[in-house]
Amino acid sequence: MTAVTEEASGLTALARGLSAPKGFVEASLATAAPGAIRLLGGIPAPEALPVEAIGAASARLWQDVGGALAGLQYSAAPGSAALRDWIASREGVDPRRIVVTNGGMHGLALAVLTVVERDATVAVDDPVFPGFLWALEVATTRLLPVPVAADGFDVEHLARRLAAGARIAAAYTVPDFHNPAQVSLSAAKRQALIALAERHGFYVIVDNPYRALRFAGQDQGDAVFNDSDRAIHVNTFTKTLGPGWRVGWLVLPEHLVDPVVRLRNRLDVHTSSVTQAILERLLTDDAGSFDRIVRGAVALYRERAGVLVDALREHLPGALEVVPPEGGLFLWPRLTDDAVDPAALFRRAAAHGVVYQPGEFFAAGPERRRSARHLRFAYSDRTPHELREAVRRLALAFEDV
Repeated sequence: MTAVTEEASGLTALARGLSAPKGFVEASLATAAPGAIRLLGGIPAPEALPVEAIGAASARLWQDVGGALAGLQYSAAPGSAALRDWIASREGVDPRRIVVTNGGMHGLALAVLTVVERDATVAVDDPVFPGFLWALEVATTRLLPVPVAADGFDVEHLARRLAAGARIAAAYTVPDFHNPAQVSLSAAKRQALIALAERHGFYVIVDNPYRALRFAGQDQGDAVFNDSDRAIHVNTFTKTLGPGWRVGWLVLPEHLVDPVVRLRNRLDVHTSSVTQAILERLLTDDAGSFDRIVRGAVALYRERAGVLVDALREHLPGALEVVPPEGGLFLWPRLTDDAVDPAALFRRAAAHGVVYQPGEFFAAGPERRRSARHLRFAYSDRTPHELREAVRRLALAFEDV
C-alpha cells in the first residue's frame, strides 16, 4: 500500500473517526456546571438578525395578491429569476450560473453528488469543517488531508502529493475565516489552487459562508474562483440573515449548471417559493438593505472578538497562542504548554461552566495531535459579559490541570 493510499484510507469510517470527540462534547455538556456558557457553534447573534426588515418584506408579499399566489406555486429548479439576478450581480457572474439551494450544506451535497464519483478521493482541509465530511459520505470516505497554514490551505503540499501519484476528484476548502482555523486563503494561494485544479482536472469546492463578515485585514478576492471552470463556489444567507431561511446558492461553471439542475429535479425540485419571494423583497426593495444588515453584524462581531482576545490575554497570559481574527465567528487558540492535557482541560472547563469545541473534533487525518492542541471558541452569539465570564471560568480550569 502506498503512502498516498494509507493516508487516504486513514478515515475510511468517518463516523468512527468523528464520533469519539463528538461524544466527548456531548458527555461534557451533560455534566457541565449549571448555567454553563457555550462557545460551541457559529450561530448569528440574535441582535444581528433583521427581524423588523424581514417582517416588513413578508407583509409586502402578502399584500401583493399576484406575488403571494406566485409564491405559493412551484418555481424553477435553479431559483427565482429576481433572486438569482441579485446574487449574480454581487458575484460578478451571469445569472444562468447561479443555482439557489436550501442552505450551505445542501449546496455542498449537490456539489459532491455532481463531481465526486463513488469511492473517489477528495482532498480536504486539515483541520476540517466536519459538516463537509458528513455531506461527502454520500459519495466517498476516502480523504487526502491537506494542512491549513497561517495563509490557508497548503497548496504546495497538495501539489507534492499529486506529483507523487495521488489522484483526487475534488479539493475542499473554506477560504475566508476558516472554520475552525479562522485564517483566510491568500490571493496567491487562490490562484495557485485553481491553476493546480485546471492542470490536474479536479474540482475545487469553495465553501464561503463567512465571506461577508470581514472586520479587519485585506479582502483576498473571489474572482479567481468564479472565473474558473474548475471551481464550485458555495455560499449561504445563514450567517448574515439567519440559518432559519435555509437559503444559499452555488456559483457553477456553465458546463455544470444542467447536471446540477437535473440532479435537483430528482431530489427536492426547488427551494421554497415563499421564502425566495420574501428574500427578493428584503434584498431588492431597498438596494442598500443587505449591506446595512451586514455592517451591523460586522461591528458586533468585531467587538466580541476583541473582547474575547483581550480577556484571554489578560487572564491567561502565555497559556494560549492567540491570533486576533480578521472576520468570521471563530477563534482557534493553541495551547503553548505541552504538559497541559487538552482532554483534562476540556473536562475541567465544563465543570467550571464553560464549554467549547476541542480541536481534536476537527482533525481530518489519523494524526490528530496538531489539532488537539487547539481549542475552538465561537464568540458570535455570546455577549461581551458572557465572553469575559467564560474566560474567567477557563482560567480556573487551567489552575486545576
